[in-house]
Amino acid sequence: MKFRLKITFCMVCLMAVLFGIGSSALIVISFRSGLEREREAAKNSYRMLLYTLQMTGELQTWSSTEEIQNLFEQISAQGESWAAIRLWSQEEELYSSGNAAVYFGDSREEADPQRCVVTCFADGEGQRYLQLSGAFLAGDQTLYLDMAHNITMLYQTRAQQQAAYRRVFLGMTVLCAALAYTMALVLTRSLSRLSRGAREIAEGNFSFRSGVRSGDEIGRLSEDFDRMAGQVEQNILELKESVERQERFVSSFTHELKTPMTAVIGYADLLRSQDMTEEERRDAANYIFSEGKRLERLSLKLLDIYVADRQELALSEHSPGRIAQDMTEHLEPGYRAQGIALECRWEKGRCMLEPDLFRSLLMNLLDNARKALAGGGTILVTVELTGEGCRLTVADDGPGIPKESLERLTEAFYRVDKSRSRQQGGAGLGLTLCAKIAQLHRGTLSFDSQEGQGTKVTAELKGGRL
Repeated sequence: MKFRLKITFCMVCLMAVLFGIGSSALIVISFRSGLEREREAAKNSYRMLLYTLQMTGELQTWSSTEEIQNLFEQISAQGESWAAIRLWSQEEELYSSGNAAVYFGDSREEADPQRCVVTCFADGEGQRYLQLSGAFLAGDQTLYLDMAHNITMLYQTRAQQQAAYRRVFLGMTVLCAALAYTMALVLTRSLSRLSRGAREIAEGNFSFRSGVRSGDEIGRLSEDFDRMAGQVEQNILELKESVERQERFVSSFTHELKTPMTAVIGYADLLRSQDMTEEERRDAANYIFSEGKRLERLSLKLLDIYVADRQELALSEHSPGRIAQDMTEHLEPGYRAQGIALECRWEKGRCMLEPDLFRSLLMNLLDNARKALAGGGTILVTVELTGEGCRLTVADDGPGIPKESLERLTEAFYRVDKSRSRQQGGAGLGLTLCAKIAQLHRGTLSFDSQEGQGTKVTAELKGGRL
């Protein structure tokens, strides 16, 4: 059963119970109140009849049924009304009048001059009456008087009220069901949209958002659902990007292995199967050696990345500026020989870092900058201390990097200029290792470059400071 139908069913049941109890109670109270009024009216009429009888004079002078009948007719003519009346003595019935008199019960044993006994009875036609029975003294004897008061109208009124109640109850039930279903439909429309969103996401439409905006719990649920959907979409995109990176890695790695292996196998086959001059053998051996060294560098670089990704990093207090200064002083002669001016500016201070990884980070950034300055130029190394660690910046005035390549610089085997990097012995893994080292120091690696204006690489290391 749908939730909106459950809401409708519960509201109709609640209305039926409350309306039924309330209406039934009102009918019962109204009937009892009317019955009590009729009872009091009947008692007053009965007392008035007794009073009238006592005021007629000496009751003991009644000598015949005809005299009693004349007396009651005179009383009735004065405005007194009853449905039936009966007068008893101890031995016999003295007088009776009205069709309902035959249904009177014998109450002589209960009646006395001090109180009036009230009972109910019905005749053969379904008419209902109040029977008032009492006794009074007439001379030296006791007479018993029974009077019937018609209350059929009171029961008819109750029956009409019950019939009207049933009609109103039926109408109210139908109206309540319609209104309850309409309200439930409005209230659950948001849930239907959330359900649709779940199905859309299950079918792969991760961009779907419920868009429900309300200040109630459903609105908050919708906001949480949209937030979850956004996170799922982001995770899926990241997963897709990760899969694409892995596919590119496998493709690039295969290509990196295929080129030198093809050359090594080809030259080895020449050395094995053909007669060659000494110079040709030397050239073939040199080519095999250089390609083997390139494969060695590739394997070592991959090993560095693997180790960096899995080793437990033990940070210790060091001066990053001093490490950078020592490295640049050591490398400066070789860079100067290639027409590259290498300069280091550093801030005194100490922070927490892993020194070997920091040297590897700086070495790879310098090597990339050197390769970019094939025709000479300037490389500036800057080390600054921050509240969370240090900031290492390597800037060059080379040709720069295209904007579309900046986001892929840390991908394994990615090269901006593939031919030049291969000629210079690069495998496209240096910046991948740099990004991993920055990550191990809870930092980031960022690039700022424009074509023709050089490149600046910034490594934020957040190992902390003492």
